[in-house]
Amino acid sequence: MKGRSTYNAARTVAKAVENHFAQHRGDALQRGEKVLAPLPQASVIESVIDAAFWASLRREEGISPKISLAFLPPELAGQPLLFEKPLPLTSGVLTKLGPGVERAGIHLGVWFEKNELFIWGTTLEIQSYSFVLDVPEPGLLVIKHRRIDRYGKFANVAVLKGDQIKIIDEQSSSLPKCPKLLTSLLGFTDPASWNESVNVLVLLAVSMRAHGRGGTLLVVPKEGGSWRDSIVKPMQYAITPVFPGLANLMRQDENERNRSFWQRSLRREIDNIAGLTAIDGAVIISNQFELLAFGAKITRPAEALPVEQMVVTEPVVGNKAIVVNPAQHGGTRHLSAAQFVHDQREAMALVASQDGRFTIFAWSPCENKVHAHRIDTLLL
Repeated sequence: MKGRSTYNAARTVAKAVENHFAQHRGDALQRGEKVLAPLPQASVIESVIDAAFWASLRREEGISPKISLAFLPPELAGQPLLFEKPLPLTSGVLTKLGPGVERAGIHLGVWFEKNELFIWGTTLEIQSYSFVLDVPEPGLLVIKHRRIDRYGKFANVAVLKGDQIKIIDEQSSSLPKCPKLLTSLLGFTDPASWNESVNVLVLLAVSMRAHGRGGTLLVVPKEGGSWRDSIVKPMQYAITPVFPGLANLMRQDENERNRSFWQRSLRREIDNIAGLTAIDGAVIISNQFELLAFGAKITRPAEALPVEQMVVTEPVVGNKAIVVNPAQHGGTRHLSAAQFVHDQREAMALVASQDGRFTIFAWSPCENKVHAHRIDTLLL
């Protein structure tokens, strides 16, 4: 594309992003996939990022734009909404269009002709491995792609915030005892579909983070009740009998799960449970997604030792695991979650902070410590 970006991070990250798409698109073609989005070149990636970044710092009627750009021609976009005349890809145009396309699922379509990028319209449908750039807030850009199964959350590739660049580390899922939830979020193993349980936890994590109040979700084994030793009694908001709404949906036949009614019902149940995490205390569900309690207070059993160390990692290139005292990683919510997993090693804790940080706490037998996986870069 003509010209050089004035946003340095765009130039820095462009080639790494091109390599990401080239690798995964090539692997998909080898597996026999035929309908894939076109491969974005580094120059295209750089130009799109540059325009979107400067647009994010502008305002239209006092409001910063929240936009999503998808790189593909209109003929690969299902039933697109086409502008009579394509618009130039500039920060000014993106700012003007922002108010009309900020709702989730709407993408501005970007393509090129004669070495010039332009916006051809909007679309609700994009191909697998489409280069997508989301602008959720001023100065924050998230590069992602549509998963091969075309369901669930998009896979994040990189996050740019001002001059800070975080490229998702594809090898993070190979960490010892890496939680399946983290593996699913990374999206670099065999593509998971909506009928796999780990993706329910992904959707719960996204919904928990979205309400912005912070919260804790404890996932405990369906069989056995040792987890109750780590909860203050009596539980004020215990559920009896357990509420099976989400569990029942996950038991339905796979043919039912492909229907839009089932998918809407799933999102409703997800939001219902995630909404309860905004209440003071933890939400508790079984690993079969039965709701057991909310507003629960975590405690340390009388015979248990306090958790003094845990391993902290973030799935971004260049990150190194560090061992810290849990009190150094966050507030009371994080400390209590680390203690719960330390005492209940078959359980997992998902913790959202009010500032947007999100952490999965799981026990690592290899390290013999609680492992705290920072995953907010995957949930944007």
